[in-house]
Amino acid sequence: MNEKEQLILDLIRKNPYVSQLELAEILGLSRPSVANMISGLTKKGKIIGRAYILSESQHVICIGGANMDRKFHMKEKAQLGTSNPIYATHNAGGVARNIAENLGRIGMEVDLISTSGADKDWSFIEEASSLYMNLETVTQYPEKSTGSYTAVLDSNGELIIALADMEVYEAITPELLLKNDVYLSQAKCIVADLNCPKETIQFLCDFAKSHEIPIVLIPVSSPKMNRLPEDLEGVSWLITNCDETETYFHTEIKTEADWKKALENWLSLGISNVIITNGKEGSMIGNKEEGIFHVPSIEIKEIIDVTGAGDAFSSAVIYTWLEGKSLPEIAKAGNVNAAKTLQTPYTVRQDLSAEKLLKDMEESP
Repeated sequence: MNEKEQLILDLIRKNPYVSQLELAEILGLSRPSVANMISGLTKKGKIIGRAYILSESQHVICIGGANMDRKFHMKEKAQLGTSNPIYATHNAGGVARNIAENLGRIGMEVDLISTSGADKDWSFIEEASSLYMNLETVTQYPEKSTGSYTAVLDSNGELIIALADMEVYEAITPELLLKNDVYLSQAKCIVADLNCPKETIQFLCDFAKSHEIPIVLIPVSSPKMNRLPEDLEGVSWLITNCDETETYFHTEIKTEADWKKALENWLSLGISNVIITNGKEGSMIGNKEEGIFHVPSIEIKEIIDVTGAGDAFSSAVIYTWLEGKSLPEIAKAGNVNAAKTLQTPYTVRQDLSAEKLLKDMEESP
């Protein structure tokens, strides 16, 4: 590159949305000259896409749910058929969004691809999320409602019942994703939750394989396990739990041997790395190179709120894996971040950072 090309890149790095006219005025050149130089930089692979995304900037792209989470906390033991005293809270949630916020707080560059309504719920989510992730890849549909998750929790913070309105995510289609193919093709990693339609998950698996991009699949519930593609060959990670695994394989996991066998079954489908969580029993993690490990859970004296703990687990797994850690360390990071989240009233713990996670791991047995 010549000196002026380097100057253009430096200016774009500071402001990816700077106009060609602004660049021309700063550099003392004509707009056509700047246009020709940008065209040349694009051909060289230094600039990608209409927003001048630099090829060196690799983001984690999270695809799936971005909900309004409403939680009703029981003050006493729940009684059916009558009114129960509660206190209510609401937060921005959604599996993909929660993972994106966790990763953003840790310090990673994250894009969220999702769909929403054009309503007050989305405005609330946008305000709570924009500091930690890029939201320009969220598509709004004025005729639809933003996704919502409503949970009733007992006095110990355990879930009694949950209601989910996820209809808006049916609009996360392969056609929608193709509009963001420039972002996807330059991703450091793709994370997709099963709020997305089955054909979208299949598209993402094929796209990731053809572009040699790691992909992580996150089930959101047992009923949505049927959204997994038939061909899982080449999937980098599956982060799931025992209930979801039992549903997929039509089997029961009663013993540690059953648990291990289930993980081996996942690996036999061509998935590179698998982790199966099992509540207080901890997690089991494995791949064909390093083997399979059982990592105990972290004992917690008081659970304040269970919402978001699974997403905290997944995000810590993804982060430490991208950092090149061993399987036992990866599972431990997930356990630690989940445990810390369970002890807060927030869907995403407010004190999270890369340094804090590392310190928490060092202090954990």
